[in-house]
Amino acid sequence: MTRSSKKLPKDTNQLAAEIVRLSTEGTPKETIKEYLARIGRKGGLKGGKARAKRLSREQRSEIASKAAKARWKAAD
Repeated sequence: MTRSSKKLPKDTNQLAAEIVRLSTEGTPKETIKEYLARIGRKGGLKGGKARAKRLSREQRSEIASKAAKARWKAAD
């Protein structure tokens, strides 16, 4: 399934139409599920780095401390 770098539409009806179009055109090289997983993974891989770059050192430290406390609390 070939797609341009165009993002999927946010409108539910347009998204449904796009999914139907993708699933019915030609012989797909990958399934819709695989395609959506790949797109989601792509965003997930760059999201954390972009967020860390935006935060100050103190903010990152505070977030990390909060996460560590939550992990240790869950272990109890």
